[in-house]
Amino acid sequence: MKARAVVSVAVSACVALVACACGPESSKEDPAAKPSQPSASTPPKTPSATPSASGRTKKPSATPTGDQPAPRTKEAAIRRYEQYLHALGREDIDTVCEVAGPAAKKAEDEGLGPCTSTYATVFQMISPTQKKALQTATVDPQRVDVRTPDKIEMPVESVKSSATFSESDLGSYTLEYLKNDWFVTD
Repeated sequence: MKARAVVSVAVSACVALVACACGPESSKEDPAAKPSQPSASTPPKTPSATPSASGRTKKPSATPTGDQPAPRTKEAAIRRYEQYLHALGREDIDTVCEVAGPAAKKAEDEGLGPCTSTYATVFQMISPTQKKALQTATVDPQRVDVRTPDKIEMPVESVKSSATFSESDLGSYTLEYLKNDWFVTD
């Protein structure tokens, strides 16, 4: 499969640039090769069940905390992709590069530069209207394609937002379950 680099997010010109830089020799990269950094959107780590003043306990969080793996489910992949879309809209480079780390590494290996500089350019290519729409975008689970338990396709048609996105300005993405979490790999 031809690797699609992260810059396909922006505009068709960027997609054309990536298509020229990608080749069949691309391989899966280890997202753990670069330590991730928490971002402003990452909730603080809290115990999964805490007693309240009334003696009742809070329901455990669906968000992985500490060293717990993310669920290997379609729903968890969708949540992770929505996290990525929202981060794109907020220009949250730390979250974008953490979620899209493997795809960004492929792009960097093919000469497109490190994730932070590549996405700084991508952010400039996304219109203010599209950024605002991405901040609250959701994914229609009916349009998501589960290829294997570890590989899920998120077609551009699955993104629901106040703006319309096409293949040339947002693109479709592959998320894979690697190192106990979902990552954009293509």
